[in-house]
Amino acid sequence: MTDPQIALLMLGSFIFVILLGFPIAFTLMAMGVGFGYYAYFQPGQAFFDSRVFYLLTQNTFSVMNNDVLVSIPLFLFMGYIVERANILDRLFHSLQLAFRAVPGAMAIAALITCALFATATGIVGAVVTLMGLLALPAMIKAGYDQKLSAGVIAAGGTLGILIPPSIMLIVYGATSAISVVKLYAAAMIPGLLLASLYMVYVVVRVVLNPSLAPKLPKEQTENVTWGEVFLLLAKAFLPLAVLILSVLGAILFGLATPSEAAAIGALGGVILAAAYRALTWERLKEAVFLTARTTAMVCWLFVGSWTFSSVFSYLGGEGLIKEFVLALISIPSPSFCSPRPSFSCSAGRWSGARSSSSSCRSSCHCCRTSTSIRCSSAS
Repeated sequence: MTDPQIALLMLGSFIFVILLGFPIAFTLMAMGVGFGYYAYFQPGQAFFDSRVFYLLTQNTFSVMNNDVLVSIPLFLFMGYIVERANILDRLFHSLQLAFRAVPGAMAIAALITCALFATATGIVGAVVTLMGLLALPAMIKAGYDQKLSAGVIAAGGTLGILIPPSIMLIVYGATSAISVVKLYAAAMIPGLLLASLYMVYVVVRVVLNPSLAPKLPKEQTENVTWGEVFLLLAKAFLPLAVLILSVLGAILFGLATPSEAAAIGALGGVILAAAYRALTWERLKEAVFLTARTTAMVCWLFVGSWTFSSVFSYLGGEGLIKEFVLALISIPSPSFCSPRPSFSCSAGRWSGARSSSSSCRSSCHCCRTSTSIRCSSAS
């Protein structure tokens, strides 16, 4: 096989192994080293003298020495320490009461909670797990449709990919050498717009089919005044909002780099947990452990992806995919026109009137003699 075919085999093998359930980071590294040994093989060369091992060590050193990635563990620690402070429980309960008059109140509260917590964590797994344990049982117990409830948690949980401080945007910025601040500024409005569209969708679905999301029982809402609701929101929402706005504002207005803002956020998360009297030694250890585990996963994913992409490009896979995409783009789209009804031709060539569209070519057959042809077909 030629090298581009080997590159396609490399890509297909990677997808197949991922579907078997192997970790992505180590699968990328294994595929990169395995196919890289073939790509850089030289007769008579010792096994560990292959350039693919040099490539792997260089990528590992570059990733671990990247200053941009310092913000990842700090943002993760901020999110995990806020998660351990049980702020989400209070936030979800207060939002549920605040939107009690809106169709699908619990689903709306879940989406808002997901969006707010996404701005505090920047990852997907924590949001989906927590809301799956917190909001999903509550919605199903209240009589909500299971498909709607699961869809709300799944859709809201993925907002952490897009809404800053997204860890994915930090990874993308470090990989493509693009400013993380610009990525954050570009992703803010689309992320909030996506969350708003999710809420509009839920409201419309529930209005059209009220059985999907029954209203909250009166015993949960009738004895709760609006003053109590505002007080609950102030206790649960305002401290978290101040922390998030401080971190993102410092980044977007150029007051601090993402790493500096992440450090401020991590300190703010600890202070917030202490203010809620939820900061214990055990919870602090759990937050540090989860931060180290997730950071290691992200860093090794970097190493594996760079190694895999380097070997894939060396084998010619990048050029093959580029040609394929350009071929798709260059496919002419069908255009319809209405040529003038009268055509005459002589010696097999058109003469006389043409279509009003210069790009139109009539599909009528031309004759060998001067004949008037009425053409109504489109090219």
